[in-house]
Amino acid sequence: MNIAHKQTHSSGDTLEILSFHLNGQEFCVRTTAIREIRGWDAATPIPHSPAEVMGVMNLRGTVIPIIDLSLKLGMKSTVPSERSAIVVAEINDTAMGLIVDSVSDILTIDAALLQPVPNMNVPGGTVYSDGIIAQESGMICFLNLERMFEAAGLESLAA
Repeated sequence: MNIAHKQTHSSGDTLEILSFHLNGQEFCVRTTAIREIRGWDAATPIPHSPAEVMGVMNLRGTVIPIIDLSLKLGMKSTVPSERSAIVVAEINDTAMGLIVDSVSDILTIDAALLQPVPNMNVPGGTVYSDGIIAQESGMICFLNLERMFEAAGLESLAA
């Protein structure tokens, strides 16, 4: 997978992020959580697993859960295609694969560009996001994977 590395002019602290698309929207996560990016490969379904768990896959001898990130975020389910990718992340000491429609870039941005998510008076509505990054090409929602997959909920995902 060919991922461009872009550098913006920085006036202070920087964030290294991986940006990707889900259902026509752009999201990003810190690169420090990412172990690798793989092409789409079917997962083995697990009976009675949570709706967002597509199944499990064997990653070099370790069985990891594959998560439909769209469903986890409350959007319509991802229909994997040849452009889909599995972003393998280490979240709260647990490896898991996150299905995304496509991976965009690895970016280094000025941390000052991260703006807070507006208060929308929706209970838990912004708990998964650390903020919004406004760019010329559009806005990128900055996800917090640690909060999204709190340690208490990881046991139900791990095989």
